[in-house]
Amino acid sequence: MTHVTEKRRPISDHIEENKEYFHDRLGVGTSFDIAAHDFYIGSTRVLLYYINGFADSHLITLIMKDLNDLRGREVQNNVFDLLFYKYIPFYQLEKVSTTDEFMDKLLVGQVGLIIDHSPHAIIMDAKVLPVRTPAEPDTERIVRGAHDGFTEALVTNTVLTRRRIRDERLRFEIMQIGERTKTDVAVAYLKDVANPKLVDTLKERLQHIQIDGIPMAEKTVEEFIIGKTLNPFPMVRYTERPDVAAVHLLEGHVLVYVDNSPSVMITPATYFHHVQHAEEYRQTPVVGAYLRWVRFFGIFASLFILPIWLLLVMHPSMIPEPLHFIGIKHKGSIPLLGQFLMAEVGLDLMRMAAIHTPTPLSVAMGLLAAILVGDVAIKVGLFAPEVILYLAVAAIGMYATPSYELSMANRLVRLFLILMVGFFSTTGLMIGLTLVLIALAATRSLDTPYLWPFIPFNYKALKDVLIRMAVPQKNTRPSIVRSKNSARQ
Repeated sequence: MTHVTEKRRPISDHIEENKEYFHDRLGVGTSFDIAAHDFYIGSTRVLLYYINGFADSHLITLIMKDLNDLRGREVQNNVFDLLFYKYIPFYQLEKVSTTDEFMDKLLVGQVGLIIDHSPHAIIMDAKVLPVRTPAEPDTERIVRGAHDGFTEALVTNTVLTRRRIRDERLRFEIMQIGERTKTDVAVAYLKDVANPKLVDTLKERLQHIQIDGIPMAEKTVEEFIIGKTLNPFPMVRYTERPDVAAVHLLEGHVLVYVDNSPSVMITPATYFHHVQHAEEYRQTPVVGAYLRWVRFFGIFASLFILPIWLLLVMHPSMIPEPLHFIGIKHKGSIPLLGQFLMAEVGLDLMRMAAIHTPTPLSVAMGLLAAILVGDVAIKVGLFAPEVILYLAVAAIGMYATPSYELSMANRLVRLFLILMVGFFSTTGLMIGLTLVLIALAATRSLDTPYLWPFIPFNYKALKDVLIRMAVPQKNTRPSIVRSKNSARQ
């Protein structure tokens, strides 16, 4: 009860009481970045609160100058209304009446004005967000097309989206998550297109998040939305490209934007949402289809080339005569299964080392690891040459996967299949593939079948996945989103 009462504490009529309360709660005098100015407008005492670095100093200076120029006779009575409606030369003003609302606004960078003998405060949205310039995301680069990308500022991201969808029915419903971080989270959808049930489900789950903060932004939000799961496959799709976000909004998807994150969450998402890339739609349909099939081949190779090769090496009689060369010449000092496991871990170590190595050195480190370490490991008999070759092919396929989250999930599946083959041979491969397929078929992302349109089967949608169709031919929205308006043309 004490917590609830504190939340609803009204702003006092007595400015000295407000000053004592806010100075204590905000740490004025202790935190160097919380600033408070105590001054008079005519005969009325006023307190101005702001955060250094958040507030626009030039704008604050202009407002202070205009307020100080007011003569006492101009503000004798009803000072709050005169300032709010007439004398403050700023268009983004808001009236608040509780201390908690005042502090919430202040802590996101806005400027607060407390006026003596008034139960209300004035909030001015004069913040300047420390953000970077929109730049193309590293993981979603394309040759043709727009090269801007989302940033860590929610407002910037919504503007980048509205720049592409100039529709009055586009909605961004905002809420705050986190008792301490109070992170802004927005649910985006087209009012006449998106499934209302999905919108309500997402809003309800977001509103029921009870935690002190979400400094890890969108990933923490996803875990609350999806719930506890041991499934490594991504249940939502992420994108840092405004054009990709806009396409999914037009299809009927519902997006979740989280402040402090350049990644936007796309819901619902299936397995096949993660294997498509924007580059395919920046080329002609034929070229786009070719690129898509190359990606499919890379994903297939990243999953199956290692366990199948291991199986063939374990049973040389299964190798067709024309493919006898894929066998192994020198097995090395360590059993093949151990070589694969060591190589997989080594590949991950190199990847993490490249991420944490300064950019000018990362290329040199990659060459050193690939040439020196790999070559020496083969010469001393630690690894068979074929293990390095096929692992490199699998790694290329993994990095060609458009979704980083899916590539990491596929890596775990590959390790699982390698272990099943290593211990149980052909039977292990069949059982492993069956278990993975059953797990994927049983998975649902926000009440959406994860393997759609393969399971349940939908010929038209599956054809659109396998073949990059021309945009004029795609005159309906995907049925999986259960859109209110299925026609696009």
